[in-house]
Amino acid sequence: MSLRLILFCLIFPAHAVPADGLSRGPYLQMPSPDAITVCWQTEEATDGMVRYGMKPGELGEIARAAESGREHEVRLTGLDPSTTYYYSVGSSKIVMAGGSADFQFKTAPKPGSVPPVRVWVLGDSGTGGDGSGRAEKVRDSYPNSPHFKIPDLWLMLGDNAYPNNTENELTQAVFDTYPKMLASSPLWSTYGNHDTATDRGAPYFNAFRFPTKGECGGQPSGTEHHYSFDYANIHFVCLDSEGDRRADSPMFKWLETDLAASEKTWLIAFWHLPPYSKGSHDSDTERALGEMRSNALPILEKHGADLVLCGHSHSYERSMLINGHYGSSSEFDVATMAVNHFNGRPESEGAYRKKTGAEKGTVYVVGGNSGKISGGKLNHPVMKVSENRLGSIILDIEGGRLQLRALGTDGEVFDSFTITKE
Repeated sequence: MSLRLILFCLIFPAHAVPADGLSRGPYLQMPSPDAITVCWQTEEATDGMVRYGMKPGELGEIARAAESGREHEVRLTGLDPSTTYYYSVGSSKIVMAGGSADFQFKTAPKPGSVPPVRVWVLGDSGTGGDGSGRAEKVRDSYPNSPHFKIPDLWLMLGDNAYPNNTENELTQAVFDTYPKMLASSPLWSTYGNHDTATDRGAPYFNAFRFPTKGECGGQPSGTEHHYSFDYANIHFVCLDSEGDRRADSPMFKWLETDLAASEKTWLIAFWHLPPYSKGSHDSDTERALGEMRSNALPILEKHGADLVLCGHSHSYERSMLINGHYGSSSEFDVATMAVNHFNGRPESEGAYRKKTGAEKGTVYVVGGNSGKISGGKLNHPVMKVSENRLGSIILDIEGGRLQLRALGTDGEVFDSFTITKE
């Protein structure tokens, strides 16, 4: 075991025995510059209380859940931007978890600031706890990597719990598999086809909290199925590829309004069904994938989308910098649709470059390889790199530079690219 992993396990262990009375959490949701939501689930109904402060041993502030029950949700408000707080959760009678240095959160940066931002991305990681060890290998490879740092936020690209996203499966695949990451880094998620299987996704939406009123930046969506949020100089958009995919759907009308209002430097979108893939799913033959391609992409590219992250295909696929391809793979014309067909690596063929005001060019990534790999031809012509390999994604954004690295379970980077903006 490397010294880096030993230190990480001491400070930020991957596994944790649930505290007495807790069945999930605590976990962090919906960060903004002045607020964050703390959630947890208890074995028995109780009142809920969060104690928090600037030092682990000095949690002098108190916030209470609005109602008693097993599911607890407390929105902490009046916080300072880019500030680390420590916290504990429990009831008015007992602290169930927290109070130590590893139960902490950092508020989002002040709007207009451009600090370095680290994002960790998992797709189709729902095999956690199934005995195969695949999701656990992906999880553990990140802290064992020389590129490790606790992320400012992390994304799940759908199919978070196999096979049916029941409450027990979600507990096993998410909350029991990533307890300490959940306790220290806010999680954002999108809705996958397996997440819909039980009660139209009721366990999924009962567990997670997403902004519907523009609480974290962006325009109000009125639904947790699709939403947006800001973090530093990045605008994130989450779409629901399992819902209404018609071009005139409420989701796409909202998307146009939301993107038109954003002035952030970077635009990153994520959802489950990939617009381009020749992995375990084929975007040429599966209607739903084609609908996302033909209806979502023109809006995103019109507003200068930089990166789109999807799952569903259990592989890793990464496109060149492209624009204007909304048909089948046979219709892709590299001469007219590739803004840059090189690999995007500064050390070899050069980074992808975009200019503010002339924002054409998006990179599309399929990252459904965090729980299993399932083959496929992996020969879509828009793709620069295609790998049937378990792993996760590391995103780093600072100022006018975005770098993506694909991390294998051996801790090595097997793909990377950089986008720069002038």
